[in-house]
Amino acid sequence: MTLTTSARLGDGLPRWLFVPAALATLFLTVPLLGIAARVPWAEVPALLSTPSSVDALALSLLTCVVATLIALAIGLPLALVLARSDGRLAGVVRTLVTIPMVLPPVVSGLALLITFGRRGVLGAPLSVLGIEVGFSTVAVVMAQVFVAMPFLVTAVEGALRSSGSGFEGAAASLGASPSYTLRRVTLPLLAPSIASGSALTFARALGEFGATITFAGSLQGVTRTLPLEIYLLRELDTDAALALALVLIVVAALTVSVTGWFSRRTVRRRVP
Repeated sequence: MTLTTSARLGDGLPRWLFVPAALATLFLTVPLLGIAARVPWAEVPALLSTPSSVDALALSLLTCVVATLIALAIGLPLALVLARSDGRLAGVVRTLVTIPMVLPPVVSGLALLITFGRRGVLGAPLSVLGIEVGFSTVAVVMAQVFVAMPFLVTAVEGALRSSGSGFEGAAASLGASPSYTLRRVTLPLLAPSIASGSALTFARALGEFGATITFAGSLQGVTRTLPLEIYLLRELDTDAALALALVLIVVAALTVSVTGWFSRRTVRRRVP
């Protein structure tokens, strides 16, 4: 069997499916094209070069990269453990770590504020030690990790459960240690799902608004990320808000596109 790129769109599917599929595509893409049509292209360089815009863009990219790395460092091990665990405890943990995916962002921010704010459950003892978390750049990263990491966990766990444990069992039967099997078998097998999960995490962190403004506030150069800057400018300077929104869309599109290309390329290499 070989994978080719010449297969027709939706090959083998009933033709009636193309009608709702086309409607879904239009619904999801037309608003994005509407922003592109409304942006004053001649003024985009000037609009994006203002100090507040530059600060917001730089802060967003920095915090999103850090948040994605943290999600990989602690979320990937969690996904691996959950994928290879059964029972009531695993089910409870799985439910708890996916709750932030469906919570309203403001509720997520409130939960973080009540826990890590100056008068919070953990924030108060930290404040006594001179460690202030809320309304800082650290708070921005924490908010992004809280709402975005579950996307990585669910993507990787689902992929590992679907793949089964046959390859890992074969490696173990040949004398491979658990660490060696993880490094040389499990992680390479999961590379596409790790890449896609990381892209979703980065994109979700990039678009985070509610938890950030609730827990970190909106301080230029400190906590005001790109979504917060767009929200601030939407009535004061619509053209600037549209230009920044376009940047957000382009960065998200590039992230997803590059990750999709990597995943497809990895799959093609494995199929004989």
